[in-house]
Amino acid sequence: MKIGLANKQLDLRGGTERDFYLTAERLRDLGHEVHLFCGEFRVPPPAGTQAHKVPWMRLGRTAQLLSFAHFGPKVIRPHNCDVVLSFGRMISQDILRSGGGSHRVFLEKMRSGEGALRQLWHRVSLYHRSVLGLESIQFRPNAYKQILAVSQEVKREIIDTYGVPEDRVVVIYNGVDLDRFHPGNREKVRIKIKQKWGIPPEAPLVLFVGSGFLRKGLDRLIRGWGAASLRTVYLLVVGDDLHWNRYRRRAETQGQGRIVLTGRQSNIEDYFAAADILALPALQEAFGNVILEALASGVPVITSAIVGAAEQLKGPLKKGILANADDSREIEEKILWMLDRDRWPSLSTQARKIGENFTWENHFQQLETYLTEVAKMDKREDLT
Repeated sequence: MKIGLANKQLDLRGGTERDFYLTAERLRDLGHEVHLFCGEFRVPPPAGTQAHKVPWMRLGRTAQLLSFAHFGPKVIRPHNCDVVLSFGRMISQDILRSGGGSHRVFLEKMRSGEGALRQLWHRVSLYHRSVLGLESIQFRPNAYKQILAVSQEVKREIIDTYGVPEDRVVVIYNGVDLDRFHPGNREKVRIKIKQKWGIPPEAPLVLFVGSGFLRKGLDRLIRGWGAASLRTVYLLVVGDDLHWNRYRRRAETQGQGRIVLTGRQSNIEDYFAAADILALPALQEAFGNVILEALASGVPVITSAIVGAAEQLKGPLKKGILANADDSREIEEKILWMLDRDRWPSLSTQARKIGENFTWENHFQQLETYLTEVAKMDKREDLT
């Protein structure tokens, strides 16, 4: 097939960007003719794919958002792709991939952790108003053939918020590299990572991974870290945030030397191997690739019920789903429950078993079948 993939940027820094790049590589490897349509190429396109520049305005993110949404379909149409899968926001496409859920719901969830000024800014911001306006266009019946959701939670959001028919939304879960993220790495790097960041070798270690600390729930973790029951437990924070210095000061004040901020790390698999628990008490997270990476690494997870990947936690691991992610006491209790030395080995084994269900090979087999089915549907008369 001749497949068009569209996204604002070709990059490797964010989760969606990495998924976009990997999709291009894997569909190419399956023998398809892959065309990339991007407003900006920050990294070279994968070998064997064809890159096409979508004109966009460089006057800020609102201008970039709207210009890509408008010009993307116009650039794509002359190439006569069999199917077009959009990872970004465009006014029309064959398949709209919703990796972040509804922006309207996103703003509603974020209000619970934001101050009054931030909430006001979200209401008056030209960017957020533009995203909401564009989203309402995207979910009109004639703007797409199908919607690809990354979790059942995202599917429910779209159906409930925009009245999309259920049969037009398909869920395909992301995958994980089972060789890169593997329990066998634990003995190789656990002590090395702890030594690098000044963490005692035998200290229990909770890992937080993500950029955009408020949305991912770091505030909720730090808030309760002074509890006496956690006095020997360390929190290792991997990621970045615009308010880095503020979080560093809070970590120093409330963590009493047991909260360590590392910034971004390229060898993230080593940090999973060093951890006993992954904590992601997010305010909003459509899926959460880090949960699959933790499970594949044999690391149990504590996370909010609204996180899409939480749907995959089964058996005793469901104990890690927070009933109230704002409750510091509940987070504390779940950390202590999972750190129990008699319980942890069994939880680790079960985590790996769940992770093994989500190979990238299975993901792309499902995606290829799905793209083939959508390509056979009647073409819309006007993509613009």
